[in-house]
Amino acid sequence: MPSLETPADAAVAAQTALTPALSRFAAFEAAVIPTSPLATARLSLLDWAGVALAGAEEPVSRIVREEALRDGGRAEAGIVGHATRLPARAAALVNGATSHALDYDDTHFLHVGHPSVAVFPAVLALAEARGLPGRAVLPAALIGMEASCRVGHWLGSAHYNAGFHQTATAGGFGAVLAAARLLGLDAARTAMALGLVSTRISGLKSQFGTMGKPFNAGLAAANGVEAARLAAAGFISNPEALEGAQGFGETHSQDGAAPAEALRRLGQEWVFEAVSYKFHACCHGLHAMLEALGTLREGVAPADIRGVEVFTNHRWLKVCNIASPETGLEAKFSYRHTAAMALSGWETGALESYTDAAASDPDLAALRERVAVVPDAEVSDTATRVVLTLADGAVREGTHDLARPEPFETRRSKIEAKAAALLGQNAARELAARVAALDASEVPFTLSWLLTGKADCPAA
Repeated sequence: MPSLETPADAAVAAQTALTPALSRFAAFEAAVIPTSPLATARLSLLDWAGVALAGAEEPVSRIVREEALRDGGRAEAGIVGHATRLPARAAALVNGATSHALDYDDTHFLHVGHPSVAVFPAVLALAEARGLPGRAVLPAALIGMEASCRVGHWLGSAHYNAGFHQTATAGGFGAVLAAARLLGLDAARTAMALGLVSTRISGLKSQFGTMGKPFNAGLAAANGVEAARLAAAGFISNPEALEGAQGFGETHSQDGAAPAEALRRLGQEWVFEAVSYKFHACCHGLHAMLEALGTLREGVAPADIRGVEVFTNHRWLKVCNIASPETGLEAKFSYRHTAAMALSGWETGALESYTDAAASDPDLAALRERVAVVPDAEVSDTATRVVLTLADGAVREGTHDLARPEPFETRRSKIEAKAAALLGQNAARELAARVAALDASEVPFTLSWLLTGKADCPAA
């Protein structure tokens, strides 16, 4: 495959910054993108569409949608859950919040963020607004999601641990690069868009367990559309605002990879392929524990349990460790509560398991008091070790690591089964067929066609 950079370019990037390399990456030639990362992006689009449709009537989705509908504006792009089309920026906002409403979308652990919900809404809205063919969608989305992972890797753990939500921050940079690609911006204009979005994006982990978390995803997508469009119109910003003096990295606790490492083999190695999909309808930080408990709990009743110790990386303690959740949404961010659910036979992949009533269920509340969450620096942030002590003194121990590779076909079958559980078998099968048809589509893209097969009426 041809290299994205000349030796001179690589030397400059290694010594200076991300912006020049990322700006060139936005225009990466689609014809040389390997089939494997595109297949992963296709799988993520199917997953994104399934959770977006399933989350369309969540309270946060309805509130954000109704607010956008009140504002109105030029009918450019479809939104999930309503027949009205909105301006591209508003559509990206609505669809980003809606697709993250269930917190059931993909995660990338290189930066601990949700790539799809920040990037796909921006891409789909702009592709529709510009009348671009379906085949333009996946390359743009892949480039945006790849960039978000690499920027997040550069920002590092200090950024996340300080309280910034990488879906909103790194995701916003991915969204703007994808948008710049669809608008045909040159490297100079793309650098302006990156500089502008640097001063626009935000998002805090303090919103976890509330409607503010999915709203962060919508803001990332909307900011990407807005900044790219302004740059296309000639807007001037500081093109060094991502990594320069008093720029985003310097002011937002950046301690991650050096630029040269973050950019290593950009365009040749696609780190996005390591994306992790959710098969439990809760925070991804809980999934390794739930997978481990799935084996340990065989033949064990709640009354047989003396105690449970969950050993996890300390970074998750500020993310998904609500000790005594009071709402269904808070339950999605609770080690103790979801452990009690799994040990009691509740289906942690079912949306209906996470209700306010379930959060206050007396049996679950009693069992979660026997669950202790223990920070352990020896446990990676993708893994969990669980020790289950039974009433008779017997001890069971298990581990699980989400970073353990799974064959692509296994992941695809799981995503298809998840979509069928969310949408019904027939609807999921038809959705998968439309996603598969995008690559060869010369027809102008519409969200309504993707989600419903109807080109004349956005998904309602």
